[in-house]
Amino acid sequence: MPAIIFDLDNCLSAADAVGRELYQPAFEAIRAANDGSLSAEALDRAFVDAWTHPFDWVARRHGFTPAMFEAGWNAFAGLEVTRPMRGYADLPGLAAIPAERFLVTSGFRRFQQSKIRALGISALFTAIRIDAIDEPDRKGKRGLFLELIDTYRLPRKEVLVVGDNPESEIEAGNSLGLRTVQILRPGVSRGSNASHYIDGLAELLPLLAPRGS
Repeated sequence: MPAIIFDLDNCLSAADAVGRELYQPAFEAIRAANDGSLSAEALDRAFVDAWTHPFDWVARRHGFTPAMFEAGWNAFAGLEVTRPMRGYADLPGLAAIPAERFLVTSGFRRFQQSKIRALGISALFTAIRIDAIDEPDRKGKRGLFLELIDTYRLPRKEVLVVGDNPESEIEAGNSLGLRTVQILRPGVSRGSNASHYIDGLAELLPLLAPRGS
């Protein structure tokens, strides 16, 4: 049976499905710690990226000072979704995809776990792994993909990696010789390094045929 490793944010559910207001305390904490280091425009660009990338990546990319990093880290580490969430409109069709399904998502463990719980999707996956940026000995997505392949004895030729981020799950999948699928949800920019490109989950079905068939 083919296997699919899914990303979560902007793949199965929009990152801002948690509610834009949830990030505001973290953004305000970063602004308060900025002390003129970044312009207002530069901060706004960083906050846009915060919806599509883990916080540590955002802080490095945009040159946050140690004070800004600490303020943002402490605020984001405490976030938790406490109300039900709805994923993309095609999420209910995930259960009908004839493949063994896995979920690998990056971010603060508490926050990512709360999103999975709020979506009510745990039972749809054989295993769920969180690339927790707030824990030591982080394996990263590549390491977690390898762990799943080894633990569940997945033939690499039968594994698809599905996600939105060319620099994260798509790059990790490519490095392991897996077929990669960038899902072009609204607002997602098309990369250049995926094996396939789709707009929704239903388009995965033709990709599940074994290679060479």
